[in-house]
Amino acid sequence: MNAVDTNVLVYFVDVQEPVKQAVAISLLQSLGRSNKRIVLPWQVGGEFLCCLRRWENAGRIKRNDTQRHLSQLESMFTFVFPAQTILASSLQLSSRYQLSHWDSMLLAACIDAGIDTLYSEDLSAGMTYDSVTVINPFA
Repeated sequence: MNAVDTNVLVYFVDVQEPVKQAVAISLLQSLGRSNKRIVLPWQVGGEFLCCLRRWENAGRIKRNDTQRHLSQLESMFTFVFPAQTILASSLQLSSRYQLSHWDSMLLAACIDAGIDTLYSEDLSAGMTYDSVTVINPFA
């Protein structure tokens, strides 16, 4: 199963980053055509919405843009919700791999959901964290 990190979604809608936007669009289209299931960890959806809200507050986008992007996200992905056990798993991952809090939380959620490939520019490309391999589509 595949998943994308928040940065992929941000670049997907960020017209101020045309090169990375093109990569994100191409990646999501490719994943959509794949026969491998793609899901979205709930944390990623929350982080994406937080970014959009920051853009709203800065006057970069309007509320209707945020609503449109959120609707698009909901139509593209099945959301997976974390189990209570990911908190303890996150602590173990952060210790073993020297990860930030949010990165270890995301990886714990991916492991819990059975995600084996995470597309992200924030973690070490090519690294496998337990059962989740990270691919940086922007490298």
